[in-house]
Amino acid sequence: MSPAVKYTLGRLVLFLACFGAAWFIPGVDLFIKLGIAVLASFALSWFLLRGLRDEMTAQVEEAFERRKADKERLRAALAGEDVPAEATDLDEPAAEVSKTKA
Repeated sequence: MSPAVKYTLGRLVLFLACFGAAWFIPGVDLFIKLGIAVLASFALSWFLLRGLRDEMTAQVEEAFERRKADKERLRAALAGEDVPAEATDLDEPAAEVSKTKA
């Protein structure tokens, strides 16, 4: 399961637990209970879900770096420069484009 899905589910479960606890506060409006649950779950998730948040951040950074490298390889191929040796299979169409320009 994706780290983003795990983190989202963790936040949802934490919110529901806080709302369930706030439900039993007598004499308080429902919207105030919701607000208390939102604030409490935010504060608790900052500490309790740190590991899941770090996993999600690492996944996002990895995807960003991969897309950045793909973008650089595509720009190099479109400019007619040689594609680096560590190019992946995604660069095969770019190599064909550079062959047709020559």
